[in-house]
Amino acid sequence: MTDQDGDWNFYLRNLSNSARDSTDPASDPSTLQSVKKLHGFCKLEKSDDLVARIYPQMNKVFQRFVASLSQSESGTSKGLLLLAILQFFLDFGDVVLHDADPSLRTFFRSCLSREFSDTAVAEATCDFLIENKRKILASFPNLLPQFFPLLLKLIAWNWEKLEKSFLKIFPGLISPGSFLPLFPSILDLPMLVVALEKVERSSGSGSRVGGSIASIQKSAAPEMLLALMDEAYTGSTIGDGGDDSESEDNNTIDLADPLFLELLKDENDGLAERHRASPALNAALQTAASGPQSERMKQTLKIAPRLLDVYFSVALRDANDSLICALLPLLMTRNSTMFPDKNFSHEIRRRLLEFVLAAFQRSPNFIALLKKPIIDRLGEAYDDAAKRELALQLCWAIGEYGGGGESHKDAARELFESLELLLYENLSSSRLGLRQESGNASRRTTQSRLLCFVVTAIAKLATYHRELLPRARVALGKVVRSRISDARVWRRAHDYLGLMNEPGICWSVLGPSRISEKFPGTVNWSEGGEKMVAHIPFHILSEQGGPPFHDFAFSDVIPKN
Repeated sequence: MTDQDGDWNFYLRNLSNSARDSTDPASDPSTLQSVKKLHGFCKLEKSDDLVARIYPQMNKVFQRFVASLSQSESGTSKGLLLLAILQFFLDFGDVVLHDADPSLRTFFRSCLSREFSDTAVAEATCDFLIENKRKILASFPNLLPQFFPLLLKLIAWNWEKLEKSFLKIFPGLISPGSFLPLFPSILDLPMLVVALEKVERSSGSGSRVGGSIASIQKSAAPEMLLALMDEAYTGSTIGDGGDDSESEDNNTIDLADPLFLELLKDENDGLAERHRASPALNAALQTAASGPQSERMKQTLKIAPRLLDVYFSVALRDANDSLICALLPLLMTRNSTMFPDKNFSHEIRRRLLEFVLAAFQRSPNFIALLKKPIIDRLGEAYDDAAKRELALQLCWAIGEYGGGGESHKDAARELFESLELLLYENLSSSRLGLRQESGNASRRTTQSRLLCFVVTAIAKLATYHRELLPRARVALGKVVRSRISDARVWRRAHDYLGLMNEPGICWSVLGPSRISEKFPGTVNWSEGGEKMVAHIPFHILSEQGGPPFHDFAFSDVIPKN
């Protein structure tokens, strides 16, 4: 015990000297060793008195290091030492009544923001967060969500070495306050890499990227404030500076561009989305997508889809309906606005559409609540392939879930009218000009696919809401009589018209998946493996004429429970 007393006294004196020494304390490696040794002695001895003796010196060194961060120009990293002291604060804070929250926030703001590009500091930070994940989420639940932009910068710069570690941390970044702002930040990870690599080229050193960003943010702060005020009071968009915001080669970002600074922010400001209208930023993104890609960019294009998988999984499991309902319009907007890489866009859009359908399946009433953005997206079905695919999936959801359910009749009527409009525009062919371009097979296929979705949605919506049946019959009748449509569309409309004459069968085929007693003879398809039903009058679907070939009603086949 005496030897150990001598050891910790030696390290405590060394730590005290570091707290008083006028030289840069980070330049002495013995300081970090002293902190770790003293921390180890406290855990071994389990003595509150020992912790109380060591804590004041730990706190002094921490404060001195933090104060020297903005003044030091040396390349010496202070992150490892501060993390070691933070671990002491977390482990023994209850003993000395030290609230670690301000210290943790100081580390993120003053140190990690400058040293996230240092691989050793990045690895140590991830290890620290994993080791203390439970304690941080329980005691400081808003810490990681507040600094998620900084942690995304850390992983965008160091993904290759920190992939597994960061995936363990990432769910902790999601909270009610960060849920909406985090989504566009994940989609913008490739844009973030473009900005970081621009800073790297301007600073000439990858390890000093964080320090360069801090200098840029500090020097550009007055201009950024004026731009924000101008946007708030005049309505002009940040970044509308025209050619002034572009650099000489017209393909790179001006370091003072407000949108550039927005990408490089360290903290969550609560804004889910900002309008991005910087010509210089758009030019830089096009150059990055079309030119040779760095290894970091290639890795980032694989990161975002994986992070989005985790984000959507957590959202469906933990997020409340109000957050998901607020996310869906943002998701619809970003579906056609992302980094212009073909494979990246495909992977992201596939996940976005899957989540939209999963959200509607979980809460069908979202369709009624979001009828305005849904109607807007239906009107954009011709703009480009991405918007058309989203419109198709929305058509399917409208029909599958009855426009939000039987209780949302007004919303269902408005959605039905939008589907009618889309149908009649296709039938007239005025938007696609098929009569003039009858040889364009691709456009004909596109129109036919869209018509199939619209026709099905109209029939299903009318099945849910019987008051819409007359209008549905008129709409489908026009498709049948038009004869300018694809044969598959004409046949589908014909089949649905036939089904509507058999309410029980129509409800079974086009109604909700769940069993319903609304009509006699309704089939519970989930029980199809247990019950045998013969002579179901599906002659309608095969376009056969004449009366049914059986002499009993369909309701006689399925006994009522």
